[in-house]
Amino acid sequence: MAKKLAKALRKQVLENMFVTNYKRMWPYIKPFWFRALMVLLLAIPIGSMDAVIAWAIKPYTDAVMLKENMAAGWYIPLIIIAFTCVQGVLTYMLSYLNTWVGANITNLLKADLFKKMLTFETEFFTSKNSGDVLVKFAGNADTACAGLLTNIKNFTRKFFTAISLICVLFYNSWQLALVCVAILICAFLPMASLKKRVSPVLDKSMKAGASLTTKYNETYSGNRTIISYNLEKYQEKRYMNVLHETFSLSMKLFKRTRWLTPVMHIILATGIALALWFGSHLIMTDQLTPGGFVSFLTALILLYNPMKTIGGNYNSVLVSFWAIEQVFQILDEQPKIKDKKDAIEMPKRHKQIKFNDVSFEYISDVPVLKDVNLTINQGETLAIVGNSGGGKTTLVNLLPRFYDVTSGSITIDGTDIRDFTLHSLRQNIAVVFQDNFLFGGTIRENIMLGNMNATQEQLDKAIKAAYLDDFLSTLKDGIDTEIGERGILLSGGQKQRVAIARAFLKNAPILVLDEATSALDNKSEAVVQKAIENLMYDKTVFVIAHRLSTIRNATKIIVVNDGQIVESGTHDELLAIKNGAYKMLYDMQFKKKEKSETKE
Repeated sequence: MAKKLAKALRKQVLENMFVTNYKRMWPYIKPFWFRALMVLLLAIPIGSMDAVIAWAIKPYTDAVMLKENMAAGWYIPLIIIAFTCVQGVLTYMLSYLNTWVGANITNLLKADLFKKMLTFETEFFTSKNSGDVLVKFAGNADTACAGLLTNIKNFTRKFFTAISLICVLFYNSWQLALVCVAILICAFLPMASLKKRVSPVLDKSMKAGASLTTKYNETYSGNRTIISYNLEKYQEKRYMNVLHETFSLSMKLFKRTRWLTPVMHIILATGIALALWFGSHLIMTDQLTPGGFVSFLTALILLYNPMKTIGGNYNSVLVSFWAIEQVFQILDEQPKIKDKKDAIEMPKRHKQIKFNDVSFEYISDVPVLKDVNLTINQGETLAIVGNSGGGKTTLVNLLPRFYDVTSGSITIDGTDIRDFTLHSLRQNIAVVFQDNFLFGGTIRENIMLGNMNATQEQLDKAIKAAYLDDFLSTLKDGIDTEIGERGILLSGGQKQRVAIARAFLKNAPILVLDEATSALDNKSEAVVQKAIENLMYDKTVFVIAHRLSTIRNATKIIVVNDGQIVESGTHDELLAIKNGAYKMLYDMQFKKKEKSETKE
């Protein structure tokens, strides 16, 4: 029975955990293999030197205490001090190399995870909260690498410590050594089932930790909403609920792992007791000298003591390997939207864009778009209007493949957009959103994202066309002004103009305007609308409009309600339809405007 359990332990712990995980990590260790090898090589003498004290006690006790040989009384302690000094120096070198290699492996892994994150489609991020993303792409890499080399180092050191101490045990008494090694094997048997018990709790703990991070992010990003609605107590309550859940899971993890420490303590204490009893018998029968027995007992205590805390150590090993598994699950995951093997480059010029029986679902069997057919020629402006939630934004989001159609196809000059490389497709499409994301940095850096290789002349032209020049002239640092995280130091209209200047620099032949002025006041809207008109020149434009007065000159206007095109035509044609959907929307806005002007 004991042999079967030992075999199961060896197969599960050594093969499944150590071999599999380190095999996956080898490409990240390989660039630093020499220093990593030095870590292992240094661990050998450091571990082996732990046996010096136990070995030296036998000649010291027999020579000084029994034979009263005082010469041994000074040189044996000096040997111990010398070996300990060497061990201390080697330990420092080991710790430095371990930290250096571990940090570099972590950076490589984080770099690959970040590259992987950039390949995922919009749906991947909308289905997860920010805490999940941070834990998966950053936290797990730290956890995995922090324990990776340390586990190897500790295993190597403890292995050679155990070997050297076991040699001391057999050197002093092979009979006693056999008993104590058998006890040691028994102490390791409970570890066989630990991984299976711990993994589910680690999964839940990760999710709880991610929720905590999300609460911090929400509080940071939504601070004005929290303050204006007096939501401090509400947010605190939500945070405390997650905090209590995290505490509960940590205690559950403790209960499932730390029982191992007292169990091993009892087993190993039993081993020491048996050694004392059996050792006394060997001394009484002259099979073992007192010095040999003291040396044996010292080696046994040095061997057993670290094993008493194996529960905590093994727990950290499990967490590290669990994190490695999580990391490689992410690296193995394939994005849903990616290039075909034989994908082609999309040409810069196009003649026609067609939506052919396009349907789309975010959730299975809950259609958002239903059999949409649409044709727009090069240089035309298509305006999309309709009730909120009708599918307007979804329709334009399919063009740059933020999502892929559920059925049907979108073609450009007869070629399905899924046949183009993602890079070339998106390079030919510029998007100006309602709430444009600006990166921390300067105004110049954010505009230049449209074209990193733009000349100063092109940059100046984009700034002027976006009506940013007057605003920049009021700033001390001008275009090199820092705008804060997400452009928090700019107003809504200023953000929009920076985004428009960025789109100018990109100079893509297809332009998507997703309610680019709906969140602005009348004064800001007037300026931004002028900038947009400049941007639209000589482009194929898809514009989602909230204010219908801004799209009168569109080549074609479509009304999208409940995922279907219910009306299509020019502004005048649609207004001529009695009780038409567009006319109703237009009349409602016109009346609202009249009331607003009357009140003023």
